[in-house]
Amino acid sequence: MAQFSVNAQRFDPYKNFKFRVKWDGRYVAGVSKVGALKRTTKLVEHREGGDPSTTRKSPGRTEYDAISLERGVTHDLEFEQWANKVWNFGSGLGAEVSLADFRKDIIIEVYNEAGQLALSYNVFRCWPSEYQALPDLDANGEGVAIQTLKLENEGWERDTAVNEPAEPSFTEPPA
Repeated sequence: MAQFSVNAQRFDPYKNFKFRVKWDGRYVAGVSKVGALKRTTKLVEHREGGDPSTTRKSPGRTEYDAISLERGVTHDLEFEQWANKVWNFGSGLGAEVSLADFRKDIIIEVYNEAGQLALSYNVFRCWPSEYQALPDLDANGEGVAIQTLKLENEGWERDTAVNEPAEPSFTEPPA
């Protein structure tokens, strides 16, 4: 079976460097790294008294790992504003957590090398469990200052409405 149904000539899988993240209906500026989408189903073992000396195995609870988002430090406040909905220091007794809207669904989109949307995943009921506003600062360093948002979530699924795009074919111009 071919790995790609629309682009049968394509051999290579999609690259991991063309992607965008969206929440509240708009793209989040500057995201440079997204952690893996990973789920783990726990193992439940049981054995009846009359069974042979082997155990039976069945699936138990499924857990979804947190997803980390990274981006360079700028004046955009999206990460900070969302993190402040979970805990806003100094906001006053009873107002530290925004219970009405601290959870958001996010969308992670993956693009092919031509910039066409190839895959999309919906991640449900996310909330920031960790926010790093600034990294370690180093006067001798040469790197970009990175801020991080760690998102807990209650599951994700692939958006099957996003189909494999027909990739453009370029030919040599006539001589």
